[in-house]
Amino acid sequence: MADKTPNPAMRQLDVLVGTWKVTNYDDGKETDQGTVRFEWLEGGFYLIQHVDLGVSRSVEYIGYDPETGTLKSHLFGQSHEILKYTWEVTGDTLTIWYGDPGSPARFVGTFNEDRSSNSGAWEWPGGGFQSTMVKA
Repeated sequence: MADKTPNPAMRQLDVLVGTWKVTNYDDGKETDQGTVRFEWLEGGFYLIQHVDLGVSRSVEYIGYDPETGTLKSHLFGQSHEILKYTWEVTGDTLTIWYGDPGSPARFVGTFNEDRSSNSGAWEWPGGGFQSTMVKA
């Protein structure tokens, strides 16, 4: 029998709802810029992220996975790949792992006091870049 209400863990993503201006940097130089927009799918079981970084566009669905007790997502992009991530907001920290928690490929960012911006970095073995998003 399907749940009639979303898992309360989904509420940690409330801070993301809205439109954000994203700027990515590599070695201090801007590499790309665009927007991400987060909205709840009717019913609140999924948070949808719409990504438009100019050269790349994608959509991501984030939902609660009862088997792992985590927030899992599937990102659908122009490369025709489906990428899987795990999301977590704890206090002022947003962590997104490529795959499962503990993965060496991850984003870790910190929200400012009023949660109107988040700055951090994507990291993976042998690479990474900084990223900042500011609520529009």
